[in-house]
Amino acid sequence: MACHFFHAGEGEEGALKERLGKVFQFLKEVRAESRRVTWASRREIMAATAVVLIVVFLSALYLGIVDLILSALIRVVLG
Repeated sequence: MACHFFHAGEGEEGALKERLGKVFQFLKEVRAESRRVTWASRREIMAATAVVLIVVFLSALYLGIVDLILSALIRVVLG
């Protein structure tokens, strides 16, 4: 079975052009929409990054402590 999108046969050339036109129209609309987006300021990005790093650090610390406690308990139980 032939792939109709990549190989345009007789009479299908118009359909291929129409699909490509729709793709280009979509990309044009995406570009226009991205210009209307209110982007975060550098300060907001830095603050959000700091929050993420702090949460990751605290989560790692918590999991490390829980791991130490559980491994100590397992050593005691298994002797």
